[in-house]
Amino acid sequence: MKSTLRTMTLSLGIIAIAVAALLAAVNLLTRRPIADAARQAATAAVADVLPPFDNDPLASPVDVGGCTLYRATLDGNPAGTAVRVVTPDGFSGPIAIMVGFDTAGRLTGYTILEHTETPGLGAKAPQWFCDTTGNRSVIGTDRPLALTKDGGTVDGITAATITSRAFIGAINRARQAINQSTDR
Repeated sequence: MKSTLRTMTLSLGIIAIAVAALLAAVNLLTRRPIADAARQAATAAVADVLPPFDNDPLASPVDVGGCTLYRATLDGNPAGTAVRVVTPDGFSGPIAIMVGFDTAGRLTGYTILEHTETPGLGAKAPQWFCDTTGNRSVIGTDRPLALTKDGGTVDGITAATITSRAFIGAINRARQAINQSTDR
């Protein structure tokens, strides 16, 4: 076959259609497993940050102020609330956190779901703010937090003030979302 503009265009068109069909097929095959994996990860994150519960908190999420609240119950009684919060204020980009609170409003735990912070600095946040050394731990707190640099009581990560402020700000936003929620 002679190489002409028409044959090259036709060949390119056939290749494009074949690749599009292949991508569509891969999308159909992977959509459900990806959604299932995301749900399992969210379920694990909620379980990591809350006291024991026996319901499915992900079944009825509540959106408040850009945060997603997941209510947990035990034997039909409130057990706590997990809050998914994303702060755009990280040093290297957004930080997504799952934060847990008991029914008295005390922070029971957190897990960082996604971040792009600097390895060795801001990437220390998953361990730093639950470490009982000095004034690092935010676990058990029941009021808004601030870094010691900002007149508060929480020690920030050394050389990662922006990440520390973003993390503390996200915790405070999560607490505020619970307080603003109409179905406490």
